[in-house]
Amino acid sequence: MGVGVGMGGVLRDRDAGLYLSGVVVSGLGTSAMWLVAGIWAKSLTGSDSLAALTVFAMWAPTLVGPLLGTVADRVRRRPLLIGCDLALAALLPLLLAVDSADRIWLLYSVLFVYGAVGVVQDAAETALVATAVDKRLLGDFNGLRMTANEGMKLLAPLAGAGLYARFGGAPVALLDALTFVLAAGCFALMRVREEPPAPRPAEGRLSGIAEGFRGLRETPAVRPLVSAAGVTMLLAGINGAAVYAVVDRTLGHSPAYAGLLYAVQGAGSVAVGLAAGPLLRRLPERMFAAAGVALFALSVGARALPYDAVALASAAGIGLGLPCVLIAALTAIQRETPDPMLGRTAASANTLIYVPNAMALGLGAALIAFIDLTALLLTTATTGLLTASALTRNSRTPAHRGRPGQPDPANP
Repeated sequence: MGVGVGMGGVLRDRDAGLYLSGVVVSGLGTSAMWLVAGIWAKSLTGSDSLAALTVFAMWAPTLVGPLLGTVADRVRRRPLLIGCDLALAALLPLLLAVDSADRIWLLYSVLFVYGAVGVVQDAAETALVATAVDKRLLGDFNGLRMTANEGMKLLAPLAGAGLYARFGGAPVALLDALTFVLAAGCFALMRVREEPPAPRPAEGRLSGIAEGFRGLRETPAVRPLVSAAGVTMLLAGINGAAVYAVVDRTLGHSPAYAGLLYAVQGAGSVAVGLAAGPLLRRLPERMFAAAGVALFALSVGARALPYDAVALASAAGIGLGLPCVLIAALTAIQRETPDPMLGRTAASANTLIYVPNAMALGLGAALIAFIDLTALLLTTATTGLLTASALTRNSRTPAHRGRPGQPDPANP
């Protein structure tokens, strides 16, 4: 690609810059809609359960991520991303008809399709980046992507809530639609050369899905990172479910204090995204991930202490530590997986990583009612430290090797 290694190299690369621009602008709309959908449902129905169901509607398609991810391996990825963005832009205006409780079904239907298309997009984006970005820049790129996503999560929900409070849900839906049009434009301007997917022998859908899981299982550089990421996200779900109990029982604050903790955590995630690339060039991927998981675990354990300063420091530590294993796993998948099956493999990995998080949110809510909060936090922290230790023990195995017939990216 003729660019230097590092963040500057990513930002100077035209295709990488366009991709990140698309991520930022579409992330703005998605983060705003994520929050506003729950507020919208609550306002129309008065039900907390129906408000929470909006999050499930967007998340549910992840359960069939490996199936949806096969789409990204059967067509060229850039046109697929453009089509997905334009489809969502056309879908969202349907929400203008949601003006009463008896039409709330339309909100859930749109959100479910939104989530399904998002799963396909994630798989296609992961595969396209592996084609468009120099392998030596993948760590920097994925870190910057994390920074962009977390930055939008800090700003967009507040903007969306303010827009909803002033004008209602329709303008938020239209704003989200506009962001997808702009993202489609960014992807259309990319100059990625993609070969048409090679014809595949006739196979059942279950066979195609199995390939994604098999690719993860049979790749030594990827398997432990995805496993550790899944365990860590399970623990993150328990931690997330416990945050309001920490604010109330341990710190003695009102629920609004959780917003401050989440803001500090988000700032930590933005910071580690900027540092990920340089750190991944100095550390094996497993060591980078292990350090992050250990920091996350220690920070969760520190939440058992009844001090505001410790609570804020632990929030920052969670924000700094949690993304490390996610960035390392994604980078390893992009580097190690053959292109023809990268979409389904990425989608399979996302299912294994993020489904435990969603399940743990419900599990954590139940555990808090029956288990001492301090014991729950310390158990979560101990499990995290054991996960980090397992990665450290295996870190002498090379964290990444070139695919057969390709040079090792660590020694270009």
